[in-house]
Amino acid sequence: MRVHEEITPNNNVMKFVCDVTLTQGGVEFDKDSTASESPLAQVLLTIPFINKIFITANFVAIEKIDSIDWADVVDDLKEIINDHLEEDAILAPMKKAPISIYAEMTPNPAAMKFVSTTMLAPEIIEIKSKDKAAGVPLAVAIYKEYPFIEEIFIVDNYISLTKNDSEDWSLWAMDVRSFITHYIQAGGPIFEEFYEFTTEVPEHVTIKPQEEFSSVEQQIKAILDEYVQPAVANDGGNIELIEFDEETRTAKMLLQGACSGCPSSTATLKNGIEGILKQMLPDVVDNVEAVNG
Repeated sequence: MRVHEEITPNNNVMKFVCDVTLTQGGVEFDKDSTASESPLAQVLLTIPFINKIFITANFVAIEKIDSIDWADVVDDLKEIINDHLEEDAILAPMKKAPISIYAEMTPNPAAMKFVSTTMLAPEIIEIKSKDKAAGVPLAVAIYKEYPFIEEIFIVDNYISLTKNDSEDWSLWAMDVRSFITHYIQAGGPIFEEFYEFTTEVPEHVTIKPQEEFSSVEQQIKAILDEYVQPAVANDGGNIELIEFDEETRTAKMLLQGACSGCPSSTATLKNGIEGILKQMLPDVVDNVEAVNG
């Protein structure tokens, strides 16, 4: 067997890691996709409990529905993926499509969002400083070219870059956009094959695995995913639930990407997220606070 499974922070997503690199880029398929680029995806999408498939680097990530237990299906899925790997049929030969990058302002004046027409990373990559960029060649290249960049946040199809006060985005946005475009078009790797996706948190904070969330924390997480995350991602950031303190009835959040250090983040937490949680979980949540802001 040339495939093994790896769990992810999302209970409904499993990574199936292969012994070779499948692609330098990334491609995503769902039930509405024709999946013409992937014989494997065409087969997997006929399975009722599979919602989405993401292929990048050396693995295939599969998203399932809630009612299915991985233990009941993982061996069958590994066999299907292994068979396609043996037949070199994970991805069909594809014509190289042009890749475009466009720049977007964010509510954080220090952060600019660069959106790609291709997937860049299946999980969050957050780099807080140049000396922590190992394993992410794109980040290494950006730090080398632009010393004023302080933080890099990559997920899905976009990159959020946070600068220091020495430069202005009005002078640099188009230059950075061009640099990222040329890097990706030239086939430059985003992250190394065996890069470990980790979340950086303050020293006093411990991230609790989602499988250890209490029932209230699960409810809060579901509300965030449905009502908050789409808007936050659109602004180039991410807000992650760390824990819920039942004694103080406080939901503690981690701010990432453009949200971290954003002047409007306090208003977003208090007027936005706190208001939603109070409305949807009355007499449960009283406060929302950031562990890093």
